[in-house]
Amino acid sequence: MKNKDLSILVVGAGAIGGITAAFLKREGYNVEIVCKYEDYARIIATDGIHVTGVGGDFTITMPAWSDVKDVKEKKDLVLLATKATEMIQAARELTRVVKDDGQVVSMQNGICEDDLAEVLGKEKIIGCVTGWGATMIARASLEMTSTGEFIVGYTDRPADPRLYDLAGILTSVVPAAVTDNIMGHLYAKLIVNACITSLGAICGLYLGKMLSVKKIRMIFIQIIREAVAVSDAMNINLEVFGGRLDFHKFITGKKLTASMRRHLTILFIGFRYRRLKSSSLQSLERGKPTEVDYFNGYIVKNGLSRNIDVTVNSAITTMIHEIEQKKRNISPDNFNDPVFARFDN
Repeated sequence: MKNKDLSILVVGAGAIGGITAAFLKREGYNVEIVCKYEDYARIIATDGIHVTGVGGDFTITMPAWSDVKDVKEKKDLVLLATKATEMIQAARELTRVVKDDGQVVSMQNGICEDDLAEVLGKEKIIGCVTGWGATMIARASLEMTSTGEFIVGYTDRPADPRLYDLAGILTSVVPAAVTDNIMGHLYAKLIVNACITSLGAICGLYLGKMLSVKKIRMIFIQIIREAVAVSDAMNINLEVFGGRLDFHKFITGKKLTASMRRHLTILFIGFRYRRLKSSSLQSLERGKPTEVDYFNGYIVKNGLSRNIDVTVNSAITTMIHEIEQKKRNISPDNFNDPVFARFDN
């Protein structure tokens, strides 16, 4: 079967899902998309998705639905691009849509593959790291803000021809690589989100201002220390994030020079992405739940089951849930909580 004969369903019409669907449709693939709202589906079907940014400027229409239940035929390939907080419900609805030999690509932030496998079966799930940026300007108006790559792989077995076929399909959007160590890639990105996205949600600051504070940088480092200890215990071969950030090397060394190197690295990240606003913070500001359970919460769950100290990640997870429940305010004052007292010096 030729790749372009495959029936593809994209679930989630946010920035990543919408842009991915638009590029695939433009390339000639048989693509449909599921949105959350009927009016959004009508816009896509009649006026189209308008893509701008580093990938070009174009508009394209495609069949669009507001509910998976409206999809009329079973699909060979599903690209699941919902938020992690919505993926389980989406996965349950997909059980009637995915062909018996079909596959589902998890495009969420965090590590969601195990939870999806419980609903759809491990043999159907493909892990995916999305290494490019996008934002929604308005409904059906999406901007690709940075280039990058997809990395795809199975969590429980080596790559096979179908995985390479998938990579070929995804190269319609950005370059796509196949790996036999998808967990190492997923966990590396999880660590970045556990630091940048979650800390930003707690304090409400842009990244540059947040990382200019020494105490917050020390908490940032401890998040990584706990996360690496957990990945080691899980026998995850942690990948170098972005080809540059080696987390094992980052936390190695107790001398002053090693400490200075860590702080300078974080300061550089803060300066380079100083106007970055945490996606979890944006969710909280819209009154939506965050994906913290798939970031810091994943570290905590797997750390506690292995008797590893995950005090800082646990505190951050709890704080964000308290903010979601309106029991705590978003404020830099949250870093004055007694749990962080050891970072005052």
